Parts: sequence; structure tokens; C-alpha cells
Amino acid sequence: MEQATFSKYSWIDFAFSVIGVCTFLVDWGSDVWVATEFYCRGHFLWFGVLVGLMVLSSVVVQMFSWFWLKYDRELPGFSEQTGGGTVLFGDRVELSGLLHVLQLGFLCRHISAIRQGFRVWWRKQEGSEYAVYLTHDLSMLRLIETFCESAPQLTLMIYVMLRTNKARTVQFVSIAASTTSIAWMVVDYHRSLRSFLPDKAKQGWCSSLIYFLWNLLLIAPRVAVLALFASVLPGYIGAHFLMLWFVFVLWAWRQRTHFMDSVSGEWLYRATVGLIWYFSWFNVAEGRTRGRSIIYHSFITTDGGILLATWWCYRDHVQSESYALALLITLPFTYLLGLLFKTVYYCCFHPKLWRPPARDPGLPTDLPDAEVSFRDFSIQDGTSLSQLLNKRMACHATHFYSKQRLESNTVSTNRVELSRL
Repeated sequence: MEQATFSKYSWIDFAFSVIGVCTFLVDWGSDVWVATEFYCRGHFLWFGVLVGLMVLSSVVVQMFSWFWLKYDRELPGFSEQTGGGTVLFGDRVELSGLLHVLQLGFLCRHISAIRQGFRVWWRKQEGSEYAVYLTHDLSMLRLIETFCESAPQLTLMIYVMLRTNKARTVQFVSIAASTTSIAWMVVDYHRSLRSFLPDKAKQGWCSSLIYFLWNLLLIAPRVAVLALFASVLPGYIGAHFLMLWFVFVLWAWRQRTHFMDSVSGEWLYRATVGLIWYFSWFNVAEGRTRGRSIIYHSFITTDGGILLATWWCYRDHVQSESYALALLITLPFTYLLGLLFKTVYYCCFHPKLWRPPARDPGLPTDLPDAEVSFRDFSIQDGTSLSQLLNKRMACHATHFYSKQRLESNTVSTNRVELSRL
């Protein structure tokens, strides 16, 4: 029987965990600095928006982290395979819950991943599978944080520069921090997906580079267009977001996503997907991927064109004379270039994931997601199927790398909704 294989924990994984927590702290510090500057200079509206984005992002990430913590504790044999040292102080659920309420759960996940990684990589102790498990969850949480905070914050900073027609050092720092956060998320997320490939060594960094470029070239114009529209009609950007977000949430619901293991968690996921779609494409369902992607990009291209045309008509001709025409030409060209890089990626650099192993003929092929065990997979060293696997990230990788139509013997984890940027 063909088996899935996954890479073990390495020093590169440990380095990514350390850099990840450093990026998180720097990004948080820059946010506090910018918020303080806005408050001291009397820009209370901008201060409120920035703090609101920080709070929203933190709450959403903590909720996902807590839901996943609860789901993992319910998995059969999870505590035994992690040696009882699950995320955040073992089995002390009350303390873990308190840390999430205090908005420290995400940071503690970073610390837990570094601690586990140090034990595995430096001290050569057991627990490689659990260390990889933690890094995969962190990758997904960073993805959520990026589109809940970094992308909207980048839009806000560009808007402030356009409204004031000047840029201060703190604004450049904030833009640099947000851009770095988005770039790091893209590389880290793609690397997590690649870790599920059976022949990871042959998937060079060129694949990650192309993946990074098409995401950057699609997200950057989108953020810029939103900021331009907000600079001329600031009272309408909120209504624009709410209308599109509501439509996107309904679309996610119509696709019958099943990513989370509870109803409330699933609606949280759909609401988050709606926010992500406001900035970038993110596949959330099996089948007809190309059609949904075409619909999405056609819609966003049309929406962006309307926003850009609106800005051109309402802009301050004197203030924007030096850059208006350049933006009018560059932004659509950059977006089209991003679509070209995306096409190149899927034509030339997009590997196919392993075919999932066939299930026992005596078992049904349509088991509910909650009954799928992480023991259905193995890691790269060819050991038994009792290894720990992050089902959430495995499903992301399955939908990202596999063909649109899978054979009928595909394991039921392929029926779990999953995601592609």
C-alpha cells in the first residue's frame, strides 16, 4: 500500500520558529509605536482604527488557537503521543484558557514550539512529530493574523500617507513591518505545504519564489487600490468592506466548508475566509477550483477597476499630479503580472501531492471528518502509521497539491475542506 511521507523536524524548522516569534514581537512593537504616535498627535480616528485592527486580529487568532486546542485534546491517543506535554502547560485547561483570554495564547504557542523544537533538534530527544505538528498550526495562525491585521494595517498606513501627503519614519516602519509580515507568511505557509510532499528535496526554492511573487503582485495592487479609494471617499470604505465581506461569507457557506470540528468554529472560519477574500484568493472547497478562481479574480478585477476609476475622478489633481498617472498604469499592470506568475506557477512549478493510501475495504469511504484519525498517515522515515500528523495542515496540502478529481479510494480527510492561496 502506498503511504504518505512527511519530513521530520530539522534545524530549519527550529530557525523558522525563532524567526517567527521575533517577527511577531517586532510587528507588535511597531503597532504600539504607531498607535502611540497617532494618539499623541491627536489623530484619534486613525488611532482607534489601528487599535481596533490589533484587537480584532488578536481575538480571532486566540479563538482559532483555543478551538484547535480543544479539538486536539479530544483526539484519541493525542496526550500519549505528545507525552502529556500538549500546548500551553500540559493538561491544565483552566490556565490555558486564561492565557487565551489574556491574548497570550498565540505567543505561548510560539514559545511551546521553540521549546519542543530545541528538545528535538539540539538535545536529540523524541517528539519530532509533535514539533512539526506545532509549527504547522503556527503557520496557519500566522496566515490568519496576516490578513486580519497586517493587510488592513498596510492599507491604513498608505491611506494616511495619501491623506497627509507626507510620510514620517514611524509610518515607513509600520509599512515595512506589515510588508515583512505578509512576505514571511507567504514563504512560511508555502514551506509548510511543501513539507507534506514525498519528495521534498526536489521542490527547490524556485517554487517558493514564484509562489511568493504571484501572491505579492496580486495583494499589493489590491491593498493600494483600497487605500486610494479610501483617500477620496473615506466614509464609504467601511460600507464597501461590509458588503463584500457579507457576500464572501455567504459564498463560503454555499461551498459547505467543513474545516472546523464545531458549528461555531466553522462560522468563525467562514467569517475569516470572507476577510481573507477581501484581499486575496484562498481556496476552501474541493473540486471546481479553476472555475471558482476565475470567478473570484474576475470579480476582484472589476471591483478594483471601479475603485481605481472612482479615485481618479475624485482625487485632488494638484496633490496627486506627480504620481496619479503612474499609479493608474502600474496597478492594473502589476495585478495582471501577478495573474501571469500564478499561471506560470501552476503550469511549471506546482507539484502533485502523494496519492492518499487506500483504506481497508471493510471500512466505509465516507467517514465523517471527526472520525478520521491522524494515524492514517506516516512520516518520512518510513515508520508505522501511528505517527502524529496535523490533520488541518495535511488537508490544506492535499487540496493544494492534488488534482481536482481524486480517485474513489481517497481517504476521508480529502473530504475535509481545504485551502489554497
